[in-house]
Amino acid sequence: MTVGCDQINELMIEIIEDRKQWCEQLSSVENLDFYHTYDYHQLSKKNDERPVLIKYTAPGTCLLLPLLLRNIENSEYKDAISVYGYAGILTSQIDDGFNTRRFHSLLNAYFNENKIISVFSRLHPYLEHQEDLLKGLGSITTLGKVVYIDLKDTVENQRKMFNKRMKTYLNKSRKICTVIESKSDEAIKTFIRLYHENMKRVDADDSYFFDKCYFERLFSSTGFTTRLMLCINNNTNTVIAGALFIEKGKIIQYHLSGLDYDYYDLNAVKLIIDEMRIKSTQQGFEYLNLGGGRGSREDSLFVFKHNFSKHYKEFKIWKYIVNQEVYDSLTHAHLGNSYSNTCDSIQFFPAYRSNLKTQL
Repeated sequence: MTVGCDQINELMIEIIEDRKQWCEQLSSVENLDFYHTYDYHQLSKKNDERPVLIKYTAPGTCLLLPLLLRNIENSEYKDAISVYGYAGILTSQIDDGFNTRRFHSLLNAYFNENKIISVFSRLHPYLEHQEDLLKGLGSITTLGKVVYIDLKDTVENQRKMFNKRMKTYLNKSRKICTVIESKSDEAIKTFIRLYHENMKRVDADDSYFFDKCYFERLFSSTGFTTRLMLCINNNTNTVIAGALFIEKGKIIQYHLSGLDYDYYDLNAVKLIIDEMRIKSTQQGFEYLNLGGGRGSREDSLFVFKHNFSKHYKEFKIWKYIVNQEVYDSLTHAHLGNSYSNTCDSIQFFPAYRSNLKTQL
């Protein structure tokens, strides 16, 4: 599908949904992550969501914006969101004289033509140009920090950034435990059990309880590489912790982890992360992203990650109301009179999908 084509200026927006074409477009991008891939979008989408890759082409420029389109209940309209993780705009090439106004014009034409009234995207902390490209379309907000280990540095210098107690924990853990990589069916089942136990322990939302099919699709994808690292207690020969890491381009993402709480004092997950950073450095990756705290807060989870590194990036989100009139109308219909009284304090976006109505 092609919309808004300007033959004179060679400006074009294309909507890509085919896997082969999606992968071909990503192959021209040097800096990207697994969150941008076709496979992850198919894995992440809900039944009512449609993955699209919006491609904008102009002389000397190619931009790629992956989104999930959703129908808005009881209306003829749609909205768009990014997958869970870090997405934003990819640039396979961008000219110094890039005309932002023309890009915005064609993007708006596509949104309006397809009755998309709002757009939300989690921007990628490691990619350039995103704020410059989106400036003037809605708002960009910084939510918090994400911690990373700089794999371009030496293994020794990376370790110098560790919290002092972290080094003690790791030395102790190495004497008792061994970290291995495995993709066996038994290993995956064990990891799922440990992961689910962790989610129950922290009273996580149902959306975090991924089924076995989710993990199998992670491992079977050819769009990125998933590694399952397990920590084994040498005395009992049992798996006491596991973590999933996903590789794409120059970045490795610390995705999910699980721990047998009976062995909490052995710091098994810390050991797994440490072994992965050494291995990833040797393989030539540039960043091991550990992520941030729950809800982007600097909580105990953030502190856990910060103990590995003092490097961090800012995590930002993009919110854009394409059609304010329709947005307000839908929000009033959803929240009633409470919208006009509380709109300034509604953090959830878009507001017409907020649970605020049940909290008033």
